[in-house]
Amino acid sequence: MTHRFQDRYEAGQRLAAELTEYAGRNDVIVLALPRGGVPVAFEVAKALRVPLDVFLVRKLGLPGHEELAMGAIASGGVMVLNPDVVNALQIPKSVIQQVAAQEMEELRRREQAYRDNRPEPNLSGKAVILVDDGLATGSTMMAAAEALRRLGPARAIVGVPVAAGETCDALRAMVDEVVCATTPEPFRAVGLWYEDFSQTSDDEVRELLARAQSLSQNPGRDTASEPQAVRT
Repeated sequence: MTHRFQDRYEAGQRLAAELTEYAGRNDVIVLALPRGGVPVAFEVAKALRVPLDVFLVRKLGLPGHEELAMGAIASGGVMVLNPDVVNALQIPKSVIQQVAAQEMEELRRREQAYRDNRPEPNLSGKAVILVDDGLATGSTMMAAAEALRRLGPARAIVGVPVAAGETCDALRAMVDEVVCATTPEPFRAVGLWYEDFSQTSDDEVRELLARAQSLSQNPGRDTASEPQAVRT
């Protein structure tokens, strides 16, 4: 029987134990997919003693059928299109540009809210660990992985505490390494593998990023296991 995580913090500690080869390296950075991936990634970055930042991805939904993804945009101004959908439906470039502009505005708003005017990290030549709280279909992580690849990292690693086995297999064709701490069968849904899967708030994201930045400047100073101000 697969162990259920108490919460995202415990899940991050479990995932960190699978990533020890990246500990203490100055060429490694952990990037979290907000919002649920941030508590997981915080624990990973803390255990590995490496920097933490966020990597935002926004789906480009077809107008009127938003659940159908034409592609995605991500941190760094990268746009990834789904050629199968775009070509099959003959979606005009103007429609793609209009949706992309709207989503880019929201992406920038979130980046400003989370990053607080800190510059985007330079990923060129880095080993980048993309972290989320779990993978079902993996569509968001796949878009993130494709966008990350275009930003020139030396190595792209996907790390998650729990995932569907077939999704981990599919991602291995897109990145250098995939670390799925657990791949339970049957999988069903990410939230089933957490005792507490409550939504991560924007305040929690901001607090964890601030604490991670403080930790990178003052290693060993962080004593709290999770943010007391925003946890109930």
